[in-house]
Amino acid sequence: MINSLKTIAFFGCSLTSRYRQGLCQCFNIAAKKRGMNIVYFNSLGRIGEKNTEFSECELDIIDHVDLDVFDGIIYDGEGYNVESMAEKVINKLRGAKCPVVSISGHVDGFYNIDFEDASGMRKLVEHFTDVHGHTRIGFMSGFLTHPDARLRLEVFRSVMREKGLPEDGAGIFEGDFWFHKGDEAADFFLSRPERPQSVVCANDYMAISLISALKRRGIKVPDDIAVSGFDGTIEGRQFIPHLTTATREREDIAEKAISLLVSLDKNTDTDTELYVSPRTIFDQSCGCRIVDYETEARNLDDIYNDVRLFGYCLNDAEAAMLKLNKVEKLDELEDAFRKCATNFGDYSAFFLFLQTDRKGRLSCSCDFDEPSDNFRPVIWIDEKGTYVKPDETGQTSGFIPYTADTETPHFYYIMSSYCAEKMFGYALIEMKSDDIFSDFYNIFLLNLSVTLERLWKNDNINQLYEQQKALYEKQMELSIHDELTGILNRRGFNEYSKAAIKRLRGRTAVCTMVIDMDGLKHINDVYGHSEGDFAIKMTAHIITECCKSGEIAGRAGGDEFYIYASDYTREKLDSFSRELVRLCDEYNERREKPYRIEMSFGAYLCETDNSGSIEDFLKISDTNMYEQKMSKHGRKNRGSY
Repeated sequence: MINSLKTIAFFGCSLTSRYRQGLCQCFNIAAKKRGMNIVYFNSLGRIGEKNTEFSECELDIIDHVDLDVFDGIIYDGEGYNVESMAEKVINKLRGAKCPVVSISGHVDGFYNIDFEDASGMRKLVEHFTDVHGHTRIGFMSGFLTHPDARLRLEVFRSVMREKGLPEDGAGIFEGDFWFHKGDEAADFFLSRPERPQSVVCANDYMAISLISALKRRGIKVPDDIAVSGFDGTIEGRQFIPHLTTATREREDIAEKAISLLVSLDKNTDTDTELYVSPRTIFDQSCGCRIVDYETEARNLDDIYNDVRLFGYCLNDAEAAMLKLNKVEKLDELEDAFRKCATNFGDYSAFFLFLQTDRKGRLSCSCDFDEPSDNFRPVIWIDEKGTYVKPDETGQTSGFIPYTADTETPHFYYIMSSYCAEKMFGYALIEMKSDDIFSDFYNIFLLNLSVTLERLWKNDNINQLYEQQKALYEKQMELSIHDELTGILNRRGFNEYSKAAIKRLRGRTAVCTMVIDMDGLKHINDVYGHSEGDFAIKMTAHIITECCKSGEIAGRAGGDEFYIYASDYTREKLDSFSRELVRLCDEYNERREKPYRIEMSFGAYLCETDNSGSIEDFLKISDTNMYEQKMSKHGRKNRGSY
């Protein structure tokens, strides 16, 4: 698929969290030692603490992933934080032909690497009872619907019973595995009949929030109350006091998972039920170590540097947002990315693929219809020039373009490009080092997706505008044309003729004509109105045939017709009147109908500028027409005008 090396897929969520950043690095190092590629399928999941609506179509991308191209799969289900996300991924992975290893929770049917959380929690509780001699120990749990929270609480109670102490110790407080419950927990433990000597927390984040709340209440840690965490986070090592905790050994997880897949691929005997044991760290928050101020000064320098870098990156993110907001066309995206993608780490390749429908139309097109499994690149940044760009048919479900670099392991991160309403495609990035990108990459991709959604909506608006414009123009055409004859009606004639006069430059010879049918009443009375309509249409046809010098003709109503012409001469007028008589005579000679087509004609030729009045000119033409009509031989006898 990518090159000649074995390739592993990694499915996870929130890979830029502090824990999973290190986890990805460990997997990259373990895979590189064995000459293997890794393709990470990363999800953002919940954006913010309460909003899940943005993730509704985030996982639509995995429906198009061809699992058959992978030699093994790693599943990290613990990070999926939106309801049903983990279930959807598990159902997808159950269809894989290659082995699937779950690294953060037991999944039936998968190979599993389980954490011995129980042993780590046991060592922490026993440390307080056996080393520090504490008998009043509280417990801050995660939300008790979570299996890890239930397991860690049960181990706490078990150790307390074994030590002959109340199983709930100095009280059980249900937290949230995050930073929000520290003040409530502090008030809970400080309100107990006897203040706890120590509090065991089910993870580091809750321990940090509890210690911060105790500090605000004047309680010293560990002098007044000792506190421990769990999971061994980077935040726990930077926080003062440094946390006593139990770590999840990410290097051990990665080594065992990759080794298991290699063994399964080679069909060698191996233990398929593996365990990772935590390592306990007894540090400042329980009193086992004292603060080393020289070390803490260096830590503070690092933190200040991180804060400054964060500010710079935030400014870059704001600039990228403004830059992307100016993008009006799809082919402008690549230039915007090159100029704005500066704040999430060094990358060697970045590709943005948009999904196509079965007719090859892109997902940001308003005409996008039934989606296909093909994806076409719209951003292609390949700094080393080693990747083969797909043709116009697009990139298929392999998701990774082929590279000529067949000897070097590659590590790719794939994320869906989506907004709440739809999925557009996916972004693929390859970093220059073993480290993953920072959270600012997520921000950039979200802004990129918002830009795609704006282009999609603009395309819809433009199409709707063009449709409405065409409908409006059609209606306008209908409103200025005579329904019976198809030539201009009175309104249309007025608009066109007045516009022609407005365009005059200086004094110019113009001409107006009024033509009136002779005998229409007689035709209607004797032969019926359908024949009268036919006679009107034939008259309009003859008049139109005479308009060969830019004349504007229209039906004023009934049997009366108007004509206007700019830059006219006596010669043109004489030619028009002769042609009118000739065409009438030709029609009447054919005797297609039992009646004749005859017309009365009046014209007015004059000079005017663009202030001339078409109405005044037509009045004179009408008078001339009437005089001709009255002078016709036999009019009084026919009585049919």
